[in-house]
Amino acid sequence: MLSLSAHAQTYPSKPVRMIVGFPPGGSTDIMARLISPGLIESFRQQFVIDNRPGANSNIAAELAARAPADGYTLLVVSASFSTNVSLYPKMGYDPIRDFTPITRIAAVHNVLLVHPSVPARTVKEFVALAKAKRGEIVFASSGSGSTSHLAAELLKTSVGGLDTVHVPYKGVAPALIDLISGQVHALVSTMPSATPHIKSGRVRALAVASAQRARTMPDIPTFQEAGFPGFEASAWNAALAPAGTPDEIVRRLNAAMVKIVHAADVSEKLAAQGAEPIGDSPEEFGKYLKAEVAKWAKVVKASGAKLD
Repeated sequence: MLSLSAHAQTYPSKPVRMIVGFPPGGSTDIMARLISPGLIESFRQQFVIDNRPGANSNIAAELAARAPADGYTLLVVSASFSTNVSLYPKMGYDPIRDFTPITRIAAVHNVLLVHPSVPARTVKEFVALAKAKRGEIVFASSGSGSTSHLAAELLKTSVGGLDTVHVPYKGVAPALIDLISGQVHALVSTMPSATPHIKSGRVRALAVASAQRARTMPDIPTFQEAGFPGFEASAWNAALAPAGTPDEIVRRLNAAMVKIVHAADVSEKLAAQGAEPIGDSPEEFGKYLKAEVAKWAKVVKASGAKLD
């Protein structure tokens, strides 16, 4: 029987499965497929994408949590990985206990949008307007429990509570259509979906919910710059392994993924998706994940959002 060290040195000696909890063509699937060629090249072994959509990625996560901790099963997730534990009353896994962080691959900026008829050009003006017109501002989202929804709820709790009306849609596209037509007043959208409408003037961008400004639209301030320190609600993707995966294997995977996401060709492809490469260490990602789970648990509790 091979020792752990010997196992790590011979890893991988067979194809590695990368489980994705969303259908092919979605943003998480795209991220997995962006890094898999580089992993194949680095390790001289196949890294096979296994799409297991359903239950907002819970089916995939539970499958990965039960897989052997040998490095041959990886899980590629979205930001919902940190919120599902608070949104779903019953889950077959724990995002912290049952997984070993590898790295965050990239983050996509979320941006607060309003219809041009809304008399607010800054976040502070929007908050003041919402407080003055209690129960009148209609906030759209891409769905109950989505990053789009919870980002709006985070804003509400950050300013001591706003009395706005939440209208969930089945995706960001229909929500944007109703924002453009003036059926709703505001929406938190991913930057790639929003960019053409911002440029055309059909919607107005107030701030990005990220630590830094978006490279693609650097004129839009961050929430921090808009007077809301610590406010962050990025849509991100990351890779994890089942808990107990040998540290040497995790380190090798991390080093390879960090190199891949910062390679010029991959970085350009990420930028085309409106994403920024991250490539942090397992410790940094683990700390970030714990903070995200705790942060969104408070937001979910305050909002009363639940999913079945």
